[in-house]
Amino acid sequence: MQHTLSKLALATTLSCAAVAANAADNFVGLTWGQTDNNIQKSGALNRNLDNPKLDKVIDGTGTWGVRAGQVEHNGRYYLTYENLSDTYQGYKHRQQNLLASYDAFVPLGDNGTKLFGGATLGLVKLEQESSGFKRDSDIGYAAGLQAGILQDLNKNASIEAGYRYLRSNASTEMAPHGGGKLGSLDLHSSGQLYLGANYKF
Repeated sequence: MQHTLSKLALATTLSCAAVAANAADNFVGLTWGQTDNNIQKSGALNRNLDNPKLDKVIDGTGTWGVRAGQVEHNGRYYLTYENLSDTYQGYKHRQQNLLASYDAFVPLGDNGTKLFGGATLGLVKLEQESSGFKRDSDIGYAAGLQAGILQDLNKNASIEAGYRYLRSNASTEMAPHGGGKLGSLDLHSSGQLYLGANYKF
C-alpha cells in the first residue's frame, strides 16, 4: 500500500510539474505600424464625384494597437484592438479592428529569439467621416494570417516585428447632407507592417 501511495505521489508531482511547465502567462502589448488598404470605389461613386482619390485616404496610414492574451512555451493567443484614421483632399475615413489571433513559435537557438506565425479572425469597422457628407459606417468580418520575429529581452519583456494580411468585406456609403447616395467604398484587404512591445506577468 505504501509503495502504491509513493507511486501515486510521484505521478501527482510529475503531473503538477508538467502542468506548471505548460502553464500560460498573461501578457499585454502595444503595437505601431503602417496599414496599406485595398479599397475599391463603386462605378457610381467615380461618376458622381469625378473619380475621387478615396482609396488613398487610409492607405499607408500609421496604426496603433493594444492587445492582451496568454503566452505559452509553444505559442500565444490574444485579442487586439487597432485604430487608424486619416484625411486626404478633404475626405476623412476611419478603420477599427477587433481581432482574435493565435501564433505558433519556432525558437531560433537559446537566446530568446523566435519566429512566429499564425491566423486571425475578427471584425473590421469602416467609417466615413468626410466634411459635407453624412457619417456612415459598416462592420464586416476579418480573416487573415501573420508572421514575424520576436525577441525576449528578459523573462517578462519582449519586442517583435511582424506583418499581417487581412481580408475583409466592410463597406461604407457616400451621401451629401440632404442628398441621396452617390456610391460606396469597399475594403477588400489590409496589409500591415508593425513593431510591438510586450510585457508578460
